[in-house]
Amino acid sequence: MIELNNIQSIYFIGIGGIGMSNLARYFAGRGVQVSGYDKTATDLTRQLEAEGIAIHYEENLALIARNAGLVVYTPAVPASHTELLFYQQNNYPVVKRSDLLGAITRESFNICVAGTHGKTTTTTMVAHILRHSGYGCNAFLGGIAANYNSNFWSSDNDVCVAEADEYDRSFLKLSPDIAIISSMDPDHLDIYGTPEAVEEAFVAFSAKIKPGGMLIHKYGLPRQAQLKAGRVLTYSSSSEQADVYPRNIQMKNGSYQFDLVNRQQEIKALQLNMGGLHNVENAVAAIAVAMELQIDPEKIRAAIGAFKGVKRRFEYVIGPGEGGHCILIDDYAHHPAELTALLSGTKGLFPDRRCTVVFQPHLYSRTNDLAEGFALALDLADEVVLLPIYPARELPMAGVSSEMIAGRMKKAKVTLTTMEELTHWVAANQPVLLVMAGAGDIDTLVQSVKAILQQRDN
Repeated sequence: MIELNNIQSIYFIGIGGIGMSNLARYFAGRGVQVSGYDKTATDLTRQLEAEGIAIHYEENLALIARNAGLVVYTPAVPASHTELLFYQQNNYPVVKRSDLLGAITRESFNICVAGTHGKTTTTTMVAHILRHSGYGCNAFLGGIAANYNSNFWSSDNDVCVAEADEYDRSFLKLSPDIAIISSMDPDHLDIYGTPEAVEEAFVAFSAKIKPGGMLIHKYGLPRQAQLKAGRVLTYSSSSEQADVYPRNIQMKNGSYQFDLVNRQQEIKALQLNMGGLHNVENAVAAIAVAMELQIDPEKIRAAIGAFKGVKRRFEYVIGPGEGGHCILIDDYAHHPAELTALLSGTKGLFPDRRCTVVFQPHLYSRTNDLAEGFALALDLADEVVLLPIYPARELPMAGVSSEMIAGRMKKAKVTLTTMEELTHWVAANQPVLLVMAGAGDIDTLVQSVKAILQQRDN
């Protein structure tokens, strides 16, 4: 068992990961000496360095923390990593990120948000409502909250809001008092093998809820009859068969206005200033948590109205109210269900515009497993630009490429290009509604694309 109170120095291998960096910030805020390694410098690692955390970007044993009382690594780090091997072979206490988050939340009241998609936005919404209303929480987010430009904050209230990641079965190390399950679609089949195994993991996660705790899950999930919890609440964006659902949804200037019904209670005139009907559904789940905690409805309404979203989750890089001719949306979507929600939401908000999506597939294994689903989702757009697969932790797979997706598409116009050539394509084609999607490094091109589109409008 990890004894957190005795740690004076902690070292993170893969410190720039979104889930690693929030733990680094947690310990730095408690006065622990924090340092780490990452493969490349990013905006996030530079923020950590500005906050006083020492980071280096080469596997170099001369730069590691020899006095580390605990070493934490992410499963994305290869087992052959020089620094990881050194710590393991020299009997340092070495744990996965999920073990550490489990230890931090061992004694607290925990709100844990799981799902193959939707969990980052929902987690951030829950944490934002608790912070904005004055309830307070410790937030461990899987994205950067636009309101606070951070993926972590702390509070004197011993309540933790944490993203519960299904990758590597990490979420099975958590002990929720309130759990949300937004979805359980097939993903990470390199870990699970089959869609049925993914579903079984979510059933096991529901069994981790503490006695007397509550499960809040999307209405109509597969295996929902097998989900285990003392109390259960269902939610939906469309079905009034659910316990919690929105009513009178209206779209206006890229925002949604709606009323929320929670069994016998109702909160009227909510406004969510971010796109995508799926985000209304995420808001419904987050509001259900707030109502369970008996937060005042007026404070909930104010918090939802003030919510600015999550970086790269239906993020308006160029919004509909900013003048000019183009709208540019950046999103982390990297699964067919996420792309379907993203493009359906985009076309619903802007039905009169031709929709172009630039998509960077993430992982060879995911592309191989879900190529048909990606093709169906991308066919919702009018035009699709496909970038090469971002490999992340994987080596290339024979015969697996973005062409697998393009060859299965039947409706949208498809172009295959490279990261280096994308800006030239944008300049030549001047799309009026452009969505950039993917979980790799496509986000590094967003500002360049924005500049090209704005230059046209000027």
